[in-house]
Amino acid sequence: MLHIVVCIKQVPDSREIRIDPVTNTLIRQGVPSIVNFYDLHGLEEALRIKDEIGARVTVVTMGPPPAEKSLKECISLGADEAVLVTDRKFAGADTLATSYVLAKTLEKVADEWGSIDMVFCGKQTLDGDTGQVGPGIACRLDLEQLTYVGKVIHVDPEKRRVRVERKLEDGIEVVETSFPVLITALKELNKVRRAPMPGMIRAARFKPTVWTTNDFPDIEISKIGLKGSPTIVSKTWVPEVRKIDGEKISGEAPEQIAEQLMEKLWGSELAQKLGWA
Repeated sequence: MLHIVVCIKQVPDSREIRIDPVTNTLIRQGVPSIVNFYDLHGLEEALRIKDEIGARVTVVTMGPPPAEKSLKECISLGADEAVLVTDRKFAGADTLATSYVLAKTLEKVADEWGSIDMVFCGKQTLDGDTGQVGPGIACRLDLEQLTYVGKVIHVDPEKRRVRVERKLEDGIEVVETSFPVLITALKELNKVRRAPMPGMIRAARFKPTVWTTNDFPDIEISKIGLKGSPTIVSKTWVPEVRKIDGEKISGEAPEQIAEQLMEKLWGSELAQKLGWA
């Protein structure tokens, strides 16, 4: 049976994100937290594979103790096991430090529940928006990586191969590779299911496995948290809202509206600068 691990992150609801003007960090107090949108699509694909060919699905996250709520949500959807990696020493981690801790976590997950065949991550998180953690994990664990995946075409557990569609700037690329593999999910990958009542009951009683730095005897403290994070946010700001005067063109027929538009464009200051007028 395949062993699939899904990396998720609990993030502030993007509709209510605020920035501390002094520390240049996200203000999380009083802001509702949700499972990162793209991570849910990674979880859904893992569960789809589980439904079709059989798999064990383990969900992991690094975050503060309240992140247990997000893990319970994943359990309600159908995940088999969940791991919360939490410690004050992990606080302030950038993508480099985060990928290091998650890579160590996946190694420990493999020791506890068997070797890992597939890893799913969201293409990026709603708060950091970098898209670096998934590839960072793959590089540290020497996994094949397929990023920006919009469709998993076929999974062959016997030949240990997977074929996917990747969304590129100039088209779609079909790629096939072997396990173990890390996939970063786009929202086009699938439609996230609703939790069934039995899943919700199981989640309410579920207690995730909790690991701290004490559970990683070989972890290098200099590579975690703020100490292991070379990224520095020097300044943040909210772009000014500029008022732009506009004019509405109306008419009875499209041809009439187009004619009015051309007359205004042709006689505009921009048209004169470009030498059109």
